[in-house]
Amino acid sequence: MAAGTGALGPFPAAALHDFPYPSQTAAPVSHGPPAGGVPPAADLVLGAAAGCMACVLTNPLEVVKTRLQLQGELRAPGTYPRPYRGVLRAVGAVCRADGLRGLQKGLAAGLLYQGLMNGVRFYCYSCALDAGWTGWPGGTVVAGAVAGAVGAFVGSPAYLVKTHLQAQTLSAMAVGHQHNHESISDAFGSIYRQHGVAGLWRGVSGAVPRVAVGSAAQLATFASAKDWVCQHQWFGEGSWAAVLAGGMVSGVAVAVTMTPFDVVSTRLYNQPVEADGTGKLYRGFLDCFAQISSKEGLLGLYKGIGAVYLRLGPHTVLSLFFWDELRRMVRPQPPPGP
Repeated sequence: MAAGTGALGPFPAAALHDFPYPSQTAAPVSHGPPAGGVPPAADLVLGAAAGCMACVLTNPLEVVKTRLQLQGELRAPGTYPRPYRGVLRAVGAVCRADGLRGLQKGLAAGLLYQGLMNGVRFYCYSCALDAGWTGWPGGTVVAGAVAGAVGAFVGSPAYLVKTHLQAQTLSAMAVGHQHNHESISDAFGSIYRQHGVAGLWRGVSGAVPRVAVGSAAQLATFASAKDWVCQHQWFGEGSWAAVLAGGMVSGVAVAVTMTPFDVVSTRLYNQPVEADGTGKLYRGFLDCFAQISSKEGLLGLYKGIGAVYLRLGPHTVLSLFFWDELRRMVRPQPPPGP
């Protein structure tokens, strides 16, 4: 998740038509060569492509989530207008203000972010898998968190621009600071001209813990949630429905743990800045966290949690599906029999 957080943590590769994810109670296994014969360099490309495909379908929820998280910034509850109320009504508000195409605002920047973040993240995780580090107790969670943090750092400039573009709308419906970029290229050019390379990484202090926490929480709960759904015979073992249900059950834990980091990250990225590039509202991650808590209350850290949750399960499954399908296309085929 992007994430976006997206499928926040890579999972062991396998043919997704039968979803043989390992049970959480199973003994650790030692990973040798790259799973399925796909090297880490290929996973970089395939992970990027999978994240981009999933992003096209889940970007509308990203737009809604961004608007909800910026609404009432640093203002006490009940003291500000609320043009966006809940996920479904927010979708309608976006459509009325920006048209149906408004639900895909920031899509180009979102695709760039997913490509960079997921490509690097899947590459790093594949390297850890190849080295056998994920076979150690807790190794999967640690590897997923580290891979997510590295991917978030690399993709941070794209996430910055994505947030700016998704927040832009008519003045009557505007929430948060309006940067008024004309396009993705104009956004990158404007930020670079005003604040240099460092300006492109503004807000990264919120992005890294956001993805690391979300990745660790997802990896720690997804397989167990899927096993639990199957054990209660809600859906058949290995079915698409079981994996989607597992993703949505896991999504509860991920949304609860990640949303505060997500809100802080969105605020840091979107805030107005001084001429020297420093933020006008927040000095950094901890300052932003403290200000939201004190001025908006604990619930202020959970703005947009509905959109975060609704996006997690489908995006996880879509990313895994696209990743595995692409892997199967490039996986070396056995030689024909005699």
